[in-house]
Amino acid sequence: MRSRVPPTVAILGAGSVGCFLGGAWAIAGVPVTFIGRSKLASEIQSHGLTVSDFSGREARVGRDQVDYRCSPDALAAAQLIAVTVKSADTSLAAAQIAEHARAGTTIISFQNGVSNIDVLEQCLGGRMKLARGMVAYNVAYLGAGRFHKGVAGELYADCSPETQALAQAVANGLAPLRLSDNMLGLAWGKLLINLNNAVNALSGKTLREELSCRGYRRVFAASIREGLGLLDRAQIKALSPGPISIKRLPLIIDLPDWLFNNIFLKRWKIDEKARSSMADDLGHGRRTEVDYLNGEFVRLAEKLHSNAPVNRAIAELVHAAERGAPPLSPAELRAALLGGQR
Repeated sequence: MRSRVPPTVAILGAGSVGCFLGGAWAIAGVPVTFIGRSKLASEIQSHGLTVSDFSGREARVGRDQVDYRCSPDALAAAQLIAVTVKSADTSLAAAQIAEHARAGTTIISFQNGVSNIDVLEQCLGGRMKLARGMVAYNVAYLGAGRFHKGVAGELYADCSPETQALAQAVANGLAPLRLSDNMLGLAWGKLLINLNNAVNALSGKTLREELSCRGYRRVFAASIREGLGLLDRAQIKALSPGPISIKRLPLIIDLPDWLFNNIFLKRWKIDEKARSSMADDLGHGRRTEVDYLNGEFVRLAEKLHSNAPVNRAIAELVHAAERGAPPLSPAELRAALLGGQR
């Protein structure tokens, strides 16, 4: 591939994921402007921006080198805009892009769920070049401008000349970009894996603690099986963003603890303190994205004149947790969702 000048990038919605991506890309030499909230702007102005991952790698951008703003005006100078806002804020992000960005700018949605790209398309109406993206890992904000990738996983986007230029520029950094010609299939596959976000949030435990317990895993497996059945009926083929086949994943998750924990969990690189982004949202009193994760399968079932009882019940339990309901034990969660079946 010929050498290309890296595009000028704006991160719209620079929270945990956006700051990790933008920080890693800035360290790799990409001109990055962060657009987000005043609280993070203040903390990064005081401490700089540090990115790290589960393998122990760490890099820092000094506070005088971070261009973090609280206004979308900066979108006008961007050649590529990475959208990392919460799914419920996609319409607002699209309106800001429409008002401030130049026509023909490449927009990559690095958001949860599968429908955000449709919202952007409806709002922007062909004025921009839209690309579907996917972040197949979680990022935690550790405070003092530190953003940590706590589990293994890849970053993906649709293949285009613009994304190829970005991928080449960040190839050796902490957030390399892989390109795909079937991002929709990968997005559905990642959505199936992300169904564990809600289980983890409802458990009140770390990811490692939750995944080490078969009671929680069986709920996760049941939600995946339900999702796979709906996708088959809709003739949608989900692709795995990782090495394990999506269709095999429920079988693996449902294994006894002694087998799963000693073979599979040991291979999955998960920090001891890592939690899902949904668990972080509950912990900070924010609304979650459950309607864009489990809720996607509820809506798909409705389109198919069917039902998604497991994913619907999980969404309802998460909404109860948003209102202050306490964490659930494995037995309580299984009883609520699966009727206590073994």
